[in-house]
Amino acid sequence: MKTILVVDDEENIRILYQQDFTASGYQVICAATLDEAQKEFSRNQVDLVVLDLKLTAQDGGLEMLRWMREANRKIPIIINTAYPAYKTDFSSWLADAYIVKSSNLDELKETIARLITL
Repeated sequence: MKTILVVDDEENIRILYQQDFTASGYQVICAATLDEAQKEFSRNQVDLVVLDLKLTAQDGGLEMLRWMREANRKIPIIINTAYPAYKTDFSSWLADAYIVKSSNLDELKETIARLITL
């Protein structure tokens, strides 16, 4: 079973993603803060990360993205944010995909399925 780490400071998003991705056959680990995310990323065999950019810190998600890439460049990372403007930010190019949050999870789930099987 493949493991997805969901990093988002919004509890309702974490709950929604955990339920939906679990129903799709993935093991899901959730983190609400940078510290939690770093701990979960370090202690678990993670196959893919879904990362919000706007965590508690202003650019906490970008900081986390850089840290994850330094720790393990092979794990696919999907930026999942409500802010489309970040797509042009050079540092966001470190991600494998950039998806704007939506109530329709089809694009996110299709991207996960594509990246997690590579």
